[in-house]
Amino acid sequence: MPTIVTRGVASARAFGFAGGGGVTSTIEYLVVAGGGGGGRDRAGGGGAGGFRTASGFAVTAGSTLTVTVGGGGSASGSSSVAGSTGSNSAFSTISSSGGGGGGSNGADATAGGSGGGGRGNGPNPSFGGAGNVGGYSPVEGYSGGQGGDAGPNYPTGGGGGAGAVGGNGTVGGNNGNGGTGREFPTGSGTYYGGGGGGGSYLGGGYAAGTGGNGGGGAGAASSNTGTSGTANTGGGGGGCGNGGVGGSGGSGVVIVRYPDSFLPATSTTGSPTITVSSGYRTYKFTGSGSITF
Repeated sequence: MPTIVTRGVASARAFGFAGGGGVTSTIEYLVVAGGGGGGRDRAGGGGAGGFRTASGFAVTAGSTLTVTVGGGGSASGSSSVAGSTGSNSAFSTISSSGGGGGGSNGADATAGGSGGGGRGNGPNPSFGGAGNVGGYSPVEGYSGGQGGDAGPNYPTGGGGGAGAVGGNGTVGGNNGNGGTGREFPTGSGTYYGGGGGGGSYLGGGYAAGTGGNGGGGAGAASSNTGTSGTANTGGGGGGCGNGGVGGSGGSGVVIVRYPDSFLPATSTTGSPTITVSSGYRTYKFTGSGSITF
């Protein structure tokens, strides 16, 4: 009986090898939830969707596993309401939490996979939303940065990212940048789960925050609209300034990959993008569906 060794884990037979169904092998996954929306008016950036990845996930030949890709949260439509939380994503039993909404003029940021950035018209400091609401280890994301109530620029916080907390707004200085995302696969240079940048109340010399690496949207100055998070990255939406509107969060993504010595999945739904490169067979889902091994 042949033996397949993947990342140091022995698997008796690959999918589709002689012996029929019931054979167990292992795969690697990435599950990123939808990012949170930016707030409205002196608004913090949205938090990134939760980011969860691991190798060694056991699957059985013949099994069908469900994939859910969460949508991004909408930007706030009212200065008294924070940006909307993104929707969860899932692969089989693995779930990640939607990103928290950025704080608005009259509403605090909310918690999520990564937390939304603090508002620019609240207590000083105005804390960002907490990250890792799923309570996972390792964490799925980090907290949003702090904003505050001090003039002249009423600083706002950047949304938390999958790899770092959002930046704090500083009185007399710049607004918080979105927290950086995380790379997948390692060494690829491709990042997911960047937080949205905080908005700038005055503009001019008080720069809005940049979006975090991994699809986070940039904050906007004054009454301009924040940039939305990039689709299928889980990036948070950017905040905005005086009277402005934040950006929406980016939708999430689910990626499944395993060595290309394993045979292809027998079927999929949801139209994933399938690639075979660098020794791996990869299924990238940008919408909900399923995969049968």
